[in-house]
Amino acid sequence: MTVESEPGPVGCPDCGAVGIGHGRLEVRLVDIPSFGRAVSIIWRKRRFTCPGGACERSTFVEELSGLASPRHATTARVVDWAVQQLRREHATINGLARQLGTAWHTVWTPVKAALQALADDPSRFDGVRTLGVDEHIWHHVSRRKRGPKELTGMVDLTRDTDGHMQARLLDLVPGRSGAVFAGWLTERGDSFRHGVEIATLDPFHGYKNAIDDELEDATAVLDAFHVVKLALGAVDEVRRRLQQQIKGHRGRRGDPLYGIRTIIRCDPARLTERQWKRFDDALAADPRHEELYIAWKIAHALRKAYHCKDLPAGRASAENLLASLPSCPIPEIARLGRTLRKWKDAFLAYWTTDRSNNGGTEAINGLIELHRRIARGYRNRDNYRLRMLLIAGGLRT
Repeated sequence: MTVESEPGPVGCPDCGAVGIGHGRLEVRLVDIPSFGRAVSIIWRKRRFTCPGGACERSTFVEELSGLASPRHATTARVVDWAVQQLRREHATINGLARQLGTAWHTVWTPVKAALQALADDPSRFDGVRTLGVDEHIWHHVSRRKRGPKELTGMVDLTRDTDGHMQARLLDLVPGRSGAVFAGWLTERGDSFRHGVEIATLDPFHGYKNAIDDELEDATAVLDAFHVVKLALGAVDEVRRRLQQQIKGHRGRRGDPLYGIRTIIRCDPARLTERQWKRFDDALAADPRHEELYIAWKIAHALRKAYHCKDLPAGRASAENLLASLPSCPIPEIARLGRTLRKWKDAFLAYWTTDRSNNGGTEAINGLIELHRRIARGYRNRDNYRLRMLLIAGGLRT
């Protein structure tokens, strides 16, 4: 399709003098596809000479911002279309390039410029009252090729007035340490840090130290999922230890404890009658299996405290466990108790912050992993960051 602008006066960009027509220049632009076919626009761009004798510019051409962006080979609406395809349809740049009948760089260059402008907007950090932090692995190749494998991700977990939360990714920074997280918080400024009321995290002391240093007014909350995971891990350690003590080898088919290795990690409310029978038979196979039963009861008592509908009752149950676990004769459970005692305030904060947790952060991580698999991995960390900010709601378009 060939297009041209309507005749009319155009001023020189430098001196403002009305230019004198000096022919037309044909420019080929990539446009959005139509009915499954690639579209090219031939823009007959007008060229002018500047009549100003003192002006250093001899010639200039017209610019139509609504049609094309300067120095890009695509129309302006291609960028908007590509951004929506990436965000809503899980598209890839290669896939978009095929639909447009052009090259990868022709698509990504203007899209990257648009995303970078959105990422540089400081207003996207406004209104964050609940902040989640978690580590993320963005590649699995040599560090010498792509730098550190770990990224620290910050997620906005703020709820609206109705209590609903729409998690959105705020940033991905290289490295996994308290210094990295603290540095990012420092860059955000005092207004951002003072606005954060709750900070959720996994049991990693580096992030906890950064929260204590930079977010003095915020309440740190230990993620419920990871606490339950620690408890179930302790139960599995008890099972493996008893297996070695009784049988003298790792679990094998036919061993009672090996047969219930998945059952002991499952929520008791979800077990079927057949699974309950396998569980009871395994415990009855040897009196020494009583130790596993005790550890199992403790772990699921902790899980039940998190599921308690009454928050004060749930906190009271958690406090009772916190007081008794460090002195438990089962070494794995005693170690779990000592770990939770070190995290006492952050552990109990779950019941005083209306069940704040890192679930939204984990959901964002799952979305990031999905798009990384779709794109078959990334080689450029800056491109990776911009793409993930877009698909995870971190850019306000």
